[in-house]
Order: sequence, then C-alpha cells, then structure tokens
Amino acid sequence: MPNITVELLSGRTLDQRREFVAALTEAAVDILKARREAVRIVFTEIEKSDVANAGVLESDK
Repeated sequence: MPNITVELLSGRTLDQRREFVAALTEAAVDILKARREAVRIVFTEIEKSDVANAGVLESDK
C-alpha cells in the first residue's frame, strides 16, 4: 500500500487538492501497480512563516 505524504505551503484550495490527489493516485496505480483503494495520501500544511529559502522567509516574499 503506497503511503504518500505531501508537504504544501498553506493556501491551496480544496479543488486544487482534489485534482492533485486524483492525479497522484492515478500515477500510483499506473506506475506502482497499486490498487486504487490502497493509495493513501496525507497532506501536511506548512505556514509560509515556517519556511525559508535562500535566507528569506516565504512570508516575507
């Protein structure tokens, strides 16, 4: 059973998440030969103030 964890910056819409999990599930079924019912996806939402790139907080961009 594929357990897929996805970290995202906050702000994605529910429709974006729906579209993403549908595509990711399809890829797991096609590539990994997983049963659709066995594909589990968990989102971890990260606040922009908790992430920095190149020494700058995402919230400061």
